[in-house]
Amino acid sequence: MLTWKEVINFSVKGNPIPDRRVKKTEVEWKAQLTPEQFRITRQKGTERPHSGALCSIHDEGKYNCVCCNTPLFDSTIKFSSGTGWPSFTQPIKDNAIKYERDTAFGMVRVEVMCNTCDGHLGHVFPDGPEPSGLRYCINSESMTLSKETANGK
Repeated sequence: MLTWKEVINFSVKGNPIPDRRVKKTEVEWKAQLTPEQFRITRQKGTERPHSGALCSIHDEGKYNCVCCNTPLFDSTIKFSSGTGWPSFTQPIKDNAIKYERDTAFGMVRVEVMCNTCDGHLGHVFPDGPEPSGLRYCINSESMTLSKETANGK
């Protein structure tokens, strides 16, 4: 289980190695993504609070990167944070997420990105529920929900 100390360590000293890498040109990303998905994932945008389709959904499944389909979060670690964005306590795997220090807007935060394609997802904060204490605050537009059935398909 990742801790805030490990998240800060990744953002300062380097991220875990991803299982694979996906690189595309800006033209290729624009052709694949909606304008809003492109703005958020490739230009580090943010959706308005409480506007995302995945904010209030709590169906079983995996939350995958909208850009490269890498599994990022599992529905079992999603929680209602009241912030207006989907919130999670842990990534699906330690190397699914990339962490970078973000000093935009006069704040110091930790930006989270897909470690496979560098798509911007949101930020992580140390104010989540126990046992990790982490709150991954993620834009709905940066993910798709792959629903699972009883037999796992």
